[in-house]
Amino acid sequence: MAREIVLDTETTGFEPQQGHRLVEIACLELEDYVPTGRTFHSYVDPERDMPPEAQRVHGLSADFLRGKPKFAHAEVVDAFLDFVADAPLIAHNASFDRAFINHELGLCRRVPLLEVRWVDTLAMAKARFPGMPNSLDALCKRFKISLAERNLHGALIDTNLLAAVYLELKGGRARRLELSVATMVEAVAVAKSGAYGPRPRPLAPRSTDSERELHAAFIRNAVKDDSLWKKFGL
Repeated sequence: MAREIVLDTETTGFEPQQGHRLVEIACLELEDYVPTGRTFHSYVDPERDMPPEAQRVHGLSADFLRGKPKFAHAEVVDAFLDFVADAPLIAHNASFDRAFINHELGLCRRVPLLEVRWVDTLAMAKARFPGMPNSLDALCKRFKISLAERNLHGALIDTNLLAAVYLELKGGRARRLELSVATMVEAVAVAKSGAYGPRPRPLAPRSTDSERELHAAFIRNAVKDDSLWKKFGL
């Protein structure tokens, strides 16, 4: 199964080279384009002030972030790197997220995440819808993905929205049908191989003890010795 990670960040500004820092990071795991339910999420103390224009976007204040773990702490950087492992990284305007994450990795002397690993859904959308608005909001509206829970930008909410957008960009309904067909084919193969395990809760017998005794006597007396029943101990 193909494992991918949908990723989003929130920051204090646009340019890490100008002293801006990451303040929130969220990741969502996909297997064959379907969310598995596994996520990674952390707020991060940026060790600096929060510009008002950035706070208006994501609603994260300096007071809220003060005391949160710093990116260099193991509960952030190690947990993040363990979660993403070697999977491809899906992000909207991926160069932005990559720049901030690699800047933070550099500050704590970690290896950067190479550009070849990143899949940019903004570039995918521009190729599919040239000349049209291709923000995450615009794509959600175009694909009829609900934005009811999104009052402000938030990394964890945005990863869920982006996962749905990514599926649509990869084929949407056709992809879901393809996955359904693949699941059916796999189920048929399992059935043919006899790989099913025992029932977790076996069904209770519908017959009585006396009925089973009469049946066993009938098999013994009326059916030839090489009967199929006898192969199952009946």
